[in-house]
Amino acid sequence: MKLKIVNLSKFVRSILVILGIIICISLFISNISFSHTETKYKTVYTSNGDTLWSIAKEEKNSNSYYSNKDVRDIVNNIKSINNLSTSDLSIGQKLIIPSI
Repeated sequence: MKLKIVNLSKFVRSILVILGIIICISLFISNISFSHTETKYKTVYTSNGDTLWSIAKEEKNSNSYYSNKDVRDIVNNIKSINNLSTSDLSIGQKLIIPSI
């Protein structure tokens, strides 16, 4: 079976549009599949004098997961992850903190 192309410019334009759509879809799919990295968690046990603020400041300086983030955001993140309704901590309390 032999195909005859009647309008070459229209054919080339259609092929380019189809290739463009395929490239866009493949880029979108690759961003979705590779954008999620697995978050690891470390366990911290509170001691006398620890506050969420002091723990957040320490994590900001030592934990690359929290680099370039505001301490208030880190406090809220730690509260959210650990299902804390208040900022009150008790001695020996277990906190889960994300890390890379």
